[in-house]
Amino acid sequence: MVIINYINIVAYFRINFKMSWKKKKRLSGKNAHYSVSKKLRKNNLSSEEFELMLNSLSLEDVIALKLELSTKPFGGKCFGIPIWHSMREIVQDAVLKVALSTTRSKREGARFLGLLPNDFRHLLKKYNTESFFEESDE
Repeated sequence: MVIINYINIVAYFRINFKMSWKKKKRLSGKNAHYSVSKKLRKNNLSSEEFELMLNSLSLEDVIALKLELSTKPFGGKCFGIPIWHSMREIVQDAVLKVALSTTRSKREGARFLGLLPNDFRHLLKKYNTESFFEESDE
């Protein structure tokens, strides 16, 4: 009796639920192979050790440190660069790079950021984000 009930339960699940244990076909787009980490490592601008140290810092600390290091040669001043007014564009460019490198397609990247696909494509074009990941002949 128990075996018959088990068979009925299995049959019920096979009929009513698509077999989720089967391997699903995963679609991927052009940005499936994008990676900021790989790009920086290839250009000798990053290493595994550096990324481990960087990972232990908060985003606020990383931004503050980068700004401090970039103004140090000028005595702590950033002449002619409106940092406060440029922050929004700097952050948007960085977030677009992350969205492209962590998702498999542009549609998925748009969903990741909570944007409509057309808005996402417009921002990619505005910031020329995809050119960051393209191979250069330098």
